[in-house]
Amino acid sequence: MGTVFSFDVTYGGGLAVPRAVEAAVASLHTADAVFSKYRPDSQLSRLARGGLALAECDPVVAEVLRLCERARERTGGWFSAGYAGGLDPTGLVKGWAVERAARMIADAGAYGVCVNGGGDVQLLGEPEPGRRWRVGVTDPLRRDALATVVEGAGELAVATSGTAERGHHVLDPHTGRPPLGAAVSVTVVTRSLTDADAWATAAFAMGATARRWLEAVPDAEGFAVGGDGETWQTSGFARTSAARTALGIR
Repeated sequence: MGTVFSFDVTYGGGLAVPRAVEAAVASLHTADAVFSKYRPDSQLSRLARGGLALAECDPVVAEVLRLCERARERTGGWFSAGYAGGLDPTGLVKGWAVERAARMIADAGAYGVCVNGGGDVQLLGEPEPGRRWRVGVTDPLRRDALATVVEGAGELAVATSGTAERGHHVLDPHTGRPPLGAAVSVTVVTRSLTDADAWATAAFAMGATARRWLEAVPDAEGFAVGGDGETWQTSGFARTSAARTALGIR
């Protein structure tokens, strides 16, 4: 997927969790092979150019496309996997793949799981009993500094969309241009990284209207940095150190 992944796992011993980590890593490689836009032989590439039918693809392709359609409906069209007649679910697929990998490890008996895919993070459980995870969000204007810190335990996902890493790669689906009034980065905090990844993409594409939209999304909070360094956050973001009360995270 053109980025770095890392795992932080706490468990009580035995072989089940290490084997699950190996399986989770393999699942990420498989997701990359299936969904890569840069591999002409990937199932996504072949599906997009009409060389492969959806029924011939791995079932995960249909699953991801269903999730993309759900995201399109829930964002009022601001998230789209089919802009200009193309097929590009990459605004959701990384979050989906990371969340799936994290849940594979937790289901094997780990009591603390952190999977980080290029700065988008799915957290489950606790890093150790009684301690919360802390996720630093990089300041897009000062890469050696943090813009904010998200803290919590249980199910927690943090995704950021912006221009710092890849330039203007998120476009307004209605115009095909960079969004008007867009922040430099938008971070979304919720329980599921599949949702957080898609919602961060949609919120960035919305530009100036993103804050109002995020305020209405249940169980989600947002934080953004503007090009002038000014920040905004949804009304529940700051509660009890970065929104864990608002999200019902213990």
